Amino acid sequence: MDYLKIQGIDSLNGTIKISGAKNASLPLIAMTILAKNKLNISNLPNVVDIKTLLKLLSNLGSVCEFNEHHVSVDTSSINETRATYDIVKTMRASILVLGPILSRFGHCEVSLPGGCAIGQRPIDLHLKALEQMGAEIDINAGYVEAKAPNGLQGCEIIFDKITVTGTANIVMAAALAHGETILINAAREPEVVQLCEILDASGVKIEGIGTGVLKIHGTGGELIDIKDFTIIPDRIEAGTYLCAGAITNSELTITDVEPNHLDAVIGKLEEMGFSFTITKDTITIHPANEIKPVKIITQEYPAFPTDMQAQFMALATQANGTSIIEERLFENRFMHVSELQRMGAEIDLNGHIATVNGKTALSGTDVMATDLRASSALVLAGLIAKGDTDIHRIYHLDRGYESLEEKLQEAGAKVQRLKE
Repeated sequence: MDYLKIQGIDSLNGTIKISGAKNASLPLIAMTILAKNKLNISNLPNVVDIKTLLKLLSNLGSVCEFNEHHVSVDTSSINETRATYDIVKTMRASILVLGPILSRFGHCEVSLPGGCAIGQRPIDLHLKALEQMGAEIDINAGYVEAKAPNGLQGCEIIFDKITVTGTANIVMAAALAHGETILINAAREPEVVQLCEILDASGVKIEGIGTGVLKIHGTGGELIDIKDFTIIPDRIEAGTYLCAGAITNSELTITDVEPNHLDAVIGKLEEMGFSFTITKDTITIHPANEIKPVKIITQEYPAFPTDMQAQFMALATQANGTSIIEERLFENRFMHVSELQRMGAEIDLNGHIATVNGKTALSGTDVMATDLRASSALVLAGLIAKGDTDIHRIYHLDRGYESLEEKLQEAGAKVQRLKE
C-alpha cells in the first residue's frame, strides 16, 4: 500500500495546473446512458473514481476507451441493467446510474452505495422522487430494484433538503420521462449546472438552470444525441492548492481554473488576510502580513463548501487567534481532527462545531487518511510541520486528486509516494 512522506518546508512557489472536476465528471459519465450516439469527453481527471465508473459502464455493456484525460463512450450496446455490489461498494456516486438506466430501460437493479465514511448520506430522496415519477421500488438483499413499465412520468418534486447527487439523478431520469418534471429545492452547484447545460444543448429543454427550481421537458423515452464536451475545472482541487499557498504563506498561481466557482473560498481567504490577482482562468494567491482567524459555516453552493472544510481547518492552525468551523452538512466529517491533533493542533470539538486555537507549531508524525478531503488536510499540515509526516491509507486521496505529489513537487514541496 502506498503512503506519502512529506518534509516540512518554508514556502511554495510557481504554478499548478488544475484538472477537470471529478464531481462534474461522474454524473456526466452516467449521463451517457441516455445517449443514442458515441461521444467524446475531454478534460477528465485521471483519478480512481473516474476509472471505477467507467468500469461500471463497461460491465453494463458499454464500450469505453479511456486515454488519460479523454474518453470515448458508446452506450448503445448496453445489455445489462444490474449495477453490482463489487463496483458500487467502492464509490457512492455509482448510484448516479440509477436514474438514467431506469429512465431508458424501465427497470434496473443497483446496489446500495459505499464511498467515504463521512456520515449518513441516504438515497431516500432519490427513491422518493422516482416513486413520485411512477417507479415501483423495493430494497432486496442490498439492491435497489426499480421498475417503471410504463416509463417515468413528469411531475412536481420538492426535495426536503438540497442534494447534489439526488438533483443530478432526477434530472437524468426526467430527461427521458413523459411530460414535464418540476424539481424544487434543486442543487445549484456548478457540476449540476454543467449537466443541465449539456442536456439542454442535446435537445432536453431545461428551464431555470443555475437556480433552485428546474423544469425538465422529457423526451418521452427517446434517446438523445449528446455532443462532445469538456469537463469544467475542479473547484475543490483549486481551493485545496490555494490553501497550500495560504498555509505556507506563499505566492502560488493556479491555472486552468474557473474563478467564479471559488467565490466563497476566496472570500474566506481574503478574510484571513490573503490577497489575489485573478484573470479569466488563473488565480494567484499573495502572502498575508498576518494570517487571521476565521469563522466558517459549511452550506450548499454558493455558500462555503463542505469539501473545503478540512483544508481550512488545517490552515486555521496557523492563524493568529481562534477560528470557529461549523459543519452543517455531514455529521461525521471531523474525523481528521484526531489526526491533526496528533501533529500538535489545538482543536476542541463540540458536536458539529470545531474550535481551532492558533497559531500552533505542528510536528511531523504518522497519520492516517480517513476520507478524501481529510487526506488533503493532512497533506497541507505536513507541508509546514517540523520534520517528516507520513500519511497512510492514501487510496482515499487517489479517488479525487490527480498527481497530487507531482503537482506539489513542481511548486517546491518535498513530498514522495512510497510503499509501506
